Amino acid sequence: MSVLSVLPRPIIAAPMAGGPSTPALAAAVSAAGGLGFLAAGMISADRLAADVAEVRTRTDRPFGVNVFLPDANGGAVDAVAVRAYAERLAPEARRHGVTLGEPVGGDDAYPEKLAALLADPVPVVSFVFGLPDRAAVAALRERGTEVWATVTSPDAASEAVGLGVDAVVVQGTEAGGHRGGLPDDDDYGVLSLLRLVAARCDRPLVAAGGIADGAGVAAVLTAGAAAAQVGTAFLRCPEAGTSPMHRAAVSGTAPTALTRAFTGKRARGVVNDFLRRHDGSAPVGYPQVLHLTRPLLAAAKGSGDASVANLWAGQAHALATETPAGDLVAELTAGARAALTAAVERSGAWG
Repeated sequence: MSVLSVLPRPIIAAPMAGGPSTPALAAAVSAAGGLGFLAAGMISADRLAADVAEVRTRTDRPFGVNVFLPDANGGAVDAVAVRAYAERLAPEARRHGVTLGEPVGGDDAYPEKLAALLADPVPVVSFVFGLPDRAAVAALRERGTEVWATVTSPDAASEAVGLGVDAVVVQGTEAGGHRGGLPDDDDYGVLSLLRLVAARCDRPLVAAGGIADGAGVAAVLTAGAAAAQVGTAFLRCPEAGTSPMHRAAVSGTAPTALTRAFTGKRARGVVNDFLRRHDGSAPVGYPQVLHLTRPLLAAAKGSGDASVANLWAGQAHALATETPAGDLVAELTAGARAALTAAVERSGAWG
C-alpha cells in the first residue's frame, strides 16, 4: 500500500532547500496528516542523517527526503561565460565586502546521500533535476522506500514510469524555487501538464506549482492528482527556516520570474534589483554559478538586503499566511473540501 493511499490529508510539503525546509516543518506537516519532506540539496550526508533522526524524534508518521541529482553531462559548462559573469558580479561583491566563490562543479555528495538513504531507509525519496537511474530506483524500493520522480514534461513522466518509480511529481512552471525537471523541458502550467501526464501515466500523480489555498488543492485533485505538493504557502509558517527578509517578500504582491541569475539553473523568485540587473547575462551553469554567488547571497541574507538576495517563491505567494504548519494542513484540506462542494453546487445550475 502506497504512502499516498493512506495519507489522512492530501497535502505534501515541498522540500525547500536553502533554509526554509526544517525537521520541525516536515514533522509538523506529517503529524497533521500530510506528508512532510526534508530537503537534502546542498547539505552534507551527515547533516541529512541528523535531520532524518530529528524528524523521527518529532513524529512517527511517514515523511520524505528530496535529493538533487548531479548533472548527467558531468557538469560541463561554458567556462568563458561563467568567468564573464563573475566579472560582472565583482562590483556587487565588493559593495557587500565579500569575495565571490570559486565556480566549481560537483555532485552535491549524491553517492554519499544515496548510500545513507539505503542504509537507513525513509518512507519516500523524491528526485529533482532529472531522473534517477534504474539501479537507484530498484535499490531504494528493495529497502521499502517509495521512489518519486519530479517531471516538467509529459515525455519525462513516461520515462520515469519506465524506470519503475512509484509516483510522479508533476511540477508546473508556477512553482517557486528551481525547476525540478530536465534543463530543456517546456514550461507547462500545472493543470495542462497534469492532464497530459495523466493521459499516459498509470502512476499516482502529485501536482506542484502555484497551489497555495484550498481551492488550488481542489483544482489539482479534480484534474487527476492524488495529492497537492505545496511549498510557498509554508514559507511563512513558524516552523519554517525562512529568513525575515524572505518572509516579508512572500507576504507582498511583487511579481515573480524564472531566472538563472542566482544559481545558473532556472528558478522562480520574487523579482528584485539583482534579478533585473543580471538575468539577461546569467549563463547556464549549475552548481558553478551557485558556488560563485553563494558568498554574495549569504552576505545579502545576513544584512537583510532584499534587493540582492534570492527570494524563491511561487506565483501565488501573496496567498501565503502566517499560520502554524499543522493548522495550515487542516485549512488547506477543509478549503479543498469546501471548494469541491461549491463547484458541485454551481454545476447544478447547468441543468
